Amino acid sequence: MAAQCDLRIKLLPDFDAPVTLTDLNIWDGDTFIDADTLQLRAGVITFVGQREDVRISNPSISCAGLTLLPGLIDAHVHLELNPDEKDPPDKTRSDVIPLMRERAARMAAAGITTARDLGGGAWFELALRDEIAAGYTPGPRLICAGQPITTPSGHCHFWGGQAASANEAQAVLRRQVEQGVDLIKIMATGGRMTKGSQPVDAQFSQSTLSALVASAHALDLPVAAHCHGTEGIKRAAHACVDTIEHCSWVGQEGWASDYQADVADLILDNKVWVSPTVNKGWQRMLDNPSGKVLGRVRAAYQQMLDKGIPMMASTDAGIPGVYHADLPHALKVFAGIAQLDQSATLKSATSAAALGLGISNITGNIEVGKSADLLIVDGDPLSDLTTLTQPVHVFCAGRQIST
Repeated sequence: MAAQCDLRIKLLPDFDAPVTLTDLNIWDGDTFIDADTLQLRAGVITFVGQREDVRISNPSISCAGLTLLPGLIDAHVHLELNPDEKDPPDKTRSDVIPLMRERAARMAAAGITTARDLGGGAWFELALRDEIAAGYTPGPRLICAGQPITTPSGHCHFWGGQAASANEAQAVLRRQVEQGVDLIKIMATGGRMTKGSQPVDAQFSQSTLSALVASAHALDLPVAAHCHGTEGIKRAAHACVDTIEHCSWVGQEGWASDYQADVADLILDNKVWVSPTVNKGWQRMLDNPSGKVLGRVRAAYQQMLDKGIPMMASTDAGIPGVYHADLPHALKVFAGIAQLDQSATLKSATSAAALGLGISNITGNIEVGKSADLLIVDGDPLSDLTTLTQPVHVFCAGRQIST
C-alpha cells in the first residue's frame, strides 16, 4: 500500500524503542530553547533537554550544527487535484489514489507533517489519512473535510456536495459525517476554478450558513468556509465558522478591493482564524511592488493583523500550478506579502497553525508528550526561511521519512 515513488518510511529497528537526536539547536515553535537533545519513542517526544541528562539510545542520530523545529503544517490542500491540470475534474476517478499517495509522500519528505485536506469527491483522502496514521504509507497527518457543501453549479459542485435548499445542505453535511470526516467545508462564495461561479458572490443565505455551522459544532466538528467576496466573508464570520479560507475581500473592483473594518471586527470578535492560501506563485506580486493588487492585499492583511486576527499558513495545493510539497517555498513569499518577520512566519506554519486547527495538544511545538513531528534543517530559519526548503531529516509521528 506504500506510495509508488522513491520516498519511503525509514523503518527503525523497533518503533517502540527510543531514538535520540543529539547536538541540535532547537526552536520549539515559539523560541530557541536551552536544549541540544531530543528523544522520541513510539511516535511521541519523550525527552527535550541537555545531552548529559538522558541515556543515549541506539539508534542515535548526530545532528551537529543542525536546527530542529516542529514539522510544518499546511492548513489548506487538495490531494485529489493535479496542479498540472488547468481544469477541474468532471468526476473523481479511482486511478487518482496512487497519485494522492505520491503527493502525500512528497509533502512529508518536504517537512510538511500535518495538512488539512479541504475537498475531494469520493473520500479517498480519508482512506489515505487512515493509511498514513497506521504507518502503511508515508505522509503527513491528514485532517479531512470530504465533499464541500456548495450550491447547484456552485464552486466545486463537481465534487458532489451540491445542495439546492437548507434541508439538502444538511443532508450533504450528514453524508460527510457518515464517512468519518474531521471537519466540514462550506463554499460560502463562488470561486475562480469553477466556470460560471463568481468569487464575489455569496452562495448561501445567512440562515442556511448559520444552521450548517451550528449543526457541525453540535457534532464537535470545526467548519472551514471558502470565502472570496466580502459579503460571503461577513456571513461566514457571523455564523462563527472556525476558519475563513482565502479571505480575499473581493469586491466589484477585484481582489482585495472591498476590505471592511466592521467585517474584520466581526472576524476578531467571533474568534475566527484566517487561512489566506498564499502560495509561492504570489512571488509575481512581490516582483511588481508597485502593482495595485499587492498594495491592496498588503493593506488588508496589515489591518487584520493589527487588529489581532490570527492567520495560519496555507497554500491551496492542488490548484493549477500549486504543488503539494511547496509550502516551505511559499513561506518566504507569505512573509513578503503579509510583511511578517521570520518568527511570526514560522509560527504560522507550526504552533499557531496547530492552535487554529485545534490540534495544539498533539503537535505544533517541540514538547514532551506531543507527537514527534520533526523537521531538521541545516541553518537558522529565523535568519533565512529558505533553509526550510532543504530538509536534512523529517519525522512524521515518529516515522522517519527517507529519500
